[in-house]
Amino acid sequence: MAKQKMLFGTAGIPISSKKRDSISGIARVKELGLEAMELEFVRGVNMGKETARKVKEAGEKKEISLSVHAPYYINLNSKEEEKVKASKKRIMDSARIGELCGAKIVTFHPAYFQGEDKKDVLEKVVGKIEELAEEIEEKEWKIKLAPETTGKASQLGSLNETITLCKKVKGLLPMVDFSHLHARDNGRFKSEKDFEKAIEEIPKKYRKFLYMHASGIRFSAKGERNHLDMEDEENTFNYKWFLKALRKKNVSGRIICESPSIEGNALLMQKYWKKL
Repeated sequence: MAKQKMLFGTAGIPISSKKRDSISGIARVKELGLEAMELEFVRGVNMGKETARKVKEAGEKKEISLSVHAPYYINLNSKEEEKVKASKKRIMDSARIGELCGAKIVTFHPAYFQGEDKKDVLEKVVGKIEELAEEIEEKEWKIKLAPETTGKASQLGSLNETITLCKKVKGLLPMVDFSHLHARDNGRFKSEKDFEKAIEEIPKKYRKFLYMHASGIRFSAKGERNHLDMEDEENTFNYKWFLKALRKKNVSGRIICESPSIEGNALLMQKYWKKL
């Protein structure tokens, strides 16, 4: 059996980084003893090609695993064709710059149901993502598209839907945000066993190196409201159960922390993982 490998990192530039640019962020991640960083393009893709090449150089030099989060405003099921086109462009722009940065994946929230039949929406979104995946393949980029599990039932992105997308579109990888799943299903993870059951739903080929997000989370009956620190008294996402289940199920991969104290909670998880 292959030795388990788990990388821990931050969603964006660590708070403690003195300079607020990606290259300084990578250097700070390394100083902290973490191994990964997600480049946050959530408000738009504002990085130029030259900077992206320097980011790649920094990531390789410091041995930091990079990924990209595409802009939040993406809806491949919009009733307005212009918005679908804009969504596809945002994903492709993220992939283009991500490729230059040496990022392994670009993750994104695929779509909203907008009251339509879930199966119909899934099929529609499969078609749109297939077009993007084909374009990436034609360009011979190494970066992979990674649809994310989402925090609200109004969005496409249950664990099953995300895995289905990945099965139907060649080259796709799942981004499993376990905190989103916890919020989406109104406090899904009530025990370590609940985490194990969710992991078992993920095909073994993805578990060899699984891309994940985790954070403390606040939610209502409608799902996710906002991220919290793991040790916030309102948080019910138990990171210890989460990590124990990953260890037990022999999952290797990469956990990006999205808690407000990104590096503090990433280090908290990393420390606990090393004890297991």
